[in-house]
Amino acid sequence: MPLSLLSPLPLLHSFSPTKSTVSRIRATQSRLRLSVVKATSEKGSSGNVPEDDPSFNPFGFVTDNPSSRSAIQLPESPAEDGNVGQMLYRTEDKGREFGSTIKAGKLRWFVRETGSKESRRGTVVFLHGAPTQSFSYRTVMSEMSEFGFHCYAPDWIGFGFSDKPQPGYGFNYTEKEYHEAFDKLLDTLEIKSPFFLVVQGFLVGSYGLTWALKNPSKVEKIAILNTPLTVSSPVPGLFKQLRIPLFGEFTCQNAILAERFIEGGSPYVLKNEKADVYRLPYLSSGGPGFALLETAKKINFGDTLGQIANGFSSGSWDKPTLMAWGIADKYLSQSIAEEFEKQNPQNVKLQLIEGAGHLPQEDWPEKVVAALRSFF
Repeated sequence: MPLSLLSPLPLLHSFSPTKSTVSRIRATQSRLRLSVVKATSEKGSSGNVPEDDPSFNPFGFVTDNPSSRSAIQLPESPAEDGNVGQMLYRTEDKGREFGSTIKAGKLRWFVRETGSKESRRGTVVFLHGAPTQSFSYRTVMSEMSEFGFHCYAPDWIGFGFSDKPQPGYGFNYTEKEYHEAFDKLLDTLEIKSPFFLVVQGFLVGSYGLTWALKNPSKVEKIAILNTPLTVSSPVPGLFKQLRIPLFGEFTCQNAILAERFIEGGSPYVLKNEKADVYRLPYLSSGGPGFALLETAKKINFGDTLGQIANGFSSGSWDKPTLMAWGIADKYLSQSIAEEFEKQNPQNVKLQLIEGAGHLPQEDWPEKVVAALRSFF
């Protein structure tokens, strides 16, 4: 399983390693770990690379992702649980709560829905960021529907269980195309009156905000969960890696990159049953990884963050806006949210969520629900 997880090549589900193969792989694992530890030590002592900066350590995910260790380590009886095919069989039906496939234009979206169109409090659309999926909103949208809201949470094209077209064949993963595809989805869902919008995360999360800036008449109120909002917002190491030629192609085929990214921005370790779902699309095929790669290459971080900072400032944006911010986020500090609020204090309000990190909806959904209910 470890080599299958690391390999960008097609996976043979029937593969079951022999005892001699297991021994060789374990020996290789040991050498890799020793090499990584030695390299990290040498970098730290030289002063060239900070000891706490794993951004460009290509084998870092072998040792520093707690929820993935069980997936990486070979079991004692590999024939029972030793290959990717068996892992896919165990997890293929997971993570589809409240969801169905909807075709909008030429693309198929996986969309979660709770509540009904007759819900008295209105419609809420939840947009996730990269490299995750709408699964992160499952608890929040379930509880929001119990309080009278009609909720949708799509997987962006290229992510989760939605279509992942090959670049150049109908979708090129640009901001413009994401906006156009989202417009078609809203039309297909027949969301006509202004709705509540919730946005979180990097890349496609940012595109959710720039879409709102271009379509203010369609938005009633907007809630922002930990998302880059200012030109000073840092870019995590994962997205830097994806933009490096060849190295990006290797990185995007790391089947545990989503769960590792979640844990990297959170004070918590994902339970295995949750990690399975975030891992599943990247295990199923190379499509999600290459979609993420293309999205990371196409985005202009400076331009996009400039659009957001200027577009939501005083005099430009007058819609009620809430930032429900996980203060334990290791990617985006609280100071970013505070700076954003100061740009438009009349319309933008900050509510801090203690105990939550980069994905508040995953870390502490009950607190997110309380904040959204009060605001909406």
